Amino acid sequence: MTNITDSYKLFHDGILALAKVESAGLHINIDYVQAKKKEITKEITKLEHKFIKSDFYLDWEKSVKSKINIYSPVQLSNFLYKVKKLKIDKQTTSEQQGSTDEEALVQLNIPELNILLQIKKLKKIRDTYLDSFERETINGIMHPFYNLHLVRSYRGSSSNPNFQNIPKRDEEAMNICRSAIYPSPGHQLVELDFKQLEVRIASCFCKDQRLIDDILKGDMHRDMAMEIFQLKEFNKNDPTHAVLRQSAKNGFIFPQFYGDYYKNCAINIAFKWCKLSKTKNWKKGEGIVFEDKHISDHLISKGFKNLELFTEHIQDIEYNFWHKRYKKYYEWREHIWQQYQNIGYVETMTGFTFHGLMKKNDVMNYPIQCSAFHCLLWSLIQGIKAQQREHWKSKIVGQIHDSIVLDIAPDELKHVIAVMRCIMCHDLQINWPWIIVPLDIDVEASPVDHSWAEKQSLHLK
Repeated sequence: MTNITDSYKLFHDGILALAKVESAGLHINIDYVQAKKKEITKEITKLEHKFIKSDFYLDWEKSVKSKINIYSPVQLSNFLYKVKKLKIDKQTTSEQQGSTDEEALVQLNIPELNILLQIKKLKKIRDTYLDSFERETINGIMHPFYNLHLVRSYRGSSSNPNFQNIPKRDEEAMNICRSAIYPSPGHQLVELDFKQLEVRIASCFCKDQRLIDDILKGDMHRDMAMEIFQLKEFNKNDPTHAVLRQSAKNGFIFPQFYGDYYKNCAINIAFKWCKLSKTKNWKKGEGIVFEDKHISDHLISKGFKNLELFTEHIQDIEYNFWHKRYKKYYEWREHIWQQYQNIGYVETMTGFTFHGLMKKNDVMNYPIQCSAFHCLLWSLIQGIKAQQREHWKSKIVGQIHDSIVLDIAPDELKHVIAVMRCIMCHDLQINWPWIIVPLDIDVEASPVDHSWAEKQSLHLK
């Protein structure tokens, strides 16, 4: 474990390296941004008109005396849960009204609400992302800020604009936003992303051998998909099996690692991933297609005819996940929580300390998230040093959580990636011997002079 002097040096060098990244900037196609904003505005107007002509809106209008604001969470909540008497599955933080966030509205599965969600998504793309690109771009180049002093967990952040928050999971939003971002003329954008970085760092803390084995030679996402959906075998070449694997990964494993519990996982898997209805009992022919049938047919055949039974099933899986599969990881989480209650602080592998009031999830997650980000920060620092030492035409131009974005000259592509791979996967472990599992990266690149939206996996020998 490193000391406070090492921690200071990491952040001092990190600030200088990130200043170089900010100075380099990213090229923005302003003509595209302005044209896309106009296009989105027209689409929003069209969808708003469709929404206010719907029976749903007319019923809403009849239920109130004042003018309706379709973007008011309070008005929408009152109509859904007090007028229409729909079941509240999620409440706001104040717990005074039913939630109208995306997760809650998706679960209701009302066509008109899906229109409203699409409007909200388009407004966010236009007003949050494209507007900020246009506002922050000078002479065709955008210079996002990268901060090391704002996040309590000692992770980095970004602002003006928030480059780390550009959509990734929603394909439409991702394509619209990333189509505005280009490399320097004659160059290509390349992203180097640590594989499973936080999970690997977690294994360095807890030293759970089953977790380490799964990281090195197993597939926990596949295994959990087979358990959750009661599969006799898993076909990695079947796209429908791949969807179930993603469901297990993002609907169960990641939430569990970050402190969520079985009820939320069951709801997330059933409604967000499987697209099942909120009826008392599921019917055949519902949800996503699985092999040659619908997922509801499969779940019913396994004895899970409704959410209640499926939730009990996920509860059993959660118990096995923590008390059998990753028992040592669970014991470490409980130990660090007890230690925090006894001494009032938590330490990380990179020499940082967390003091003050923290929730249990924070105590369990901050050390891992902090140390994982510092692996990325150390790698970025060394990358900037290599860039200056070797006089690259290529530059590091961005940082997103577990990944580094570079603007690379094609004739330097193999060399720059080889240097960065050595830094991120070899030198890092030498610098911090507490990293007891191998590290690896994924490489994605856009074609020369093409946008960031067009990046694809790149495999170099």
